[in-house]
Amino acid sequence: MPDQNPLFPAFLKLENLPVLLVGGGNVGLEKLTAILRNSPATAVTVVSLSMLPELRELATRNPHVQLVERAYAETDLDAHDIVFAATDDPTLHRGIKAAARARRLLVNVADTPDLCDFYLSSVVVKGQLKVAVSTNGKSPTVGKRLRAVLEETLPEELDEVLQQMTVIRGRLAGDFATKVKSLNAVTAELAGGRAYESPATKRWRRLATGSLLALGTFLLTRLIRRPE
Repeated sequence: MPDQNPLFPAFLKLENLPVLLVGGGNVGLEKLTAILRNSPATAVTVVSLSMLPELRELATRNPHVQLVERAYAETDLDAHDIVFAATDDPTLHRGIKAAARARRLLVNVADTPDLCDFYLSSVVVKGQLKVAVSTNGKSPTVGKRLRAVLEETLPEELDEVLQQMTVIRGRLAGDFATKVKSLNAVTAELAGGRAYESPATKRWRRLATGSLLALGTFLLTRLIRRPE
């Protein structure tokens, strides 16, 4: 399709990917907050000559965060899988990008989409449900507005639904196709369809429906035959 968002959506197990964050200012704080909010067990090394008190305080609450107070060096890229460049130095950012590409590392460069291998999305979290919104870097404001709408619209009970569906899936027998059909039946009511019924429930529903139809026919016949 023309003019379609070409980004490939993926949810990373970031706790398995050591992260390097270069920058200890406001943008660095924003990146670190987003990382820890979504993946609190992620090992993050923050390298910067100076660091905001808020960033230091955030690091003290997260034992997986290491603060390194000095200028960035190319060797900082070693032993890391993901890199965030979050300073106010475009020249430094280009150098980080070039060195990271040589090492085949993924890089996110603040406010420079052309240098990014990936973007951070607006995220809605309802327990185990996580919805990410991307505008392909065109308008972060629209992404934030959509996130606010989804946060207000999606009920907190969705997490309970997910937990119950996990139990149901574990109890289902049969092959994959059978399980999919059963789960479709269970969730049909959510989409406006008929809810799942066990065979016994379906049998009694049919009996009850037949009895009501018979009673209705009997009453209608008596009314028609009733003398004036």
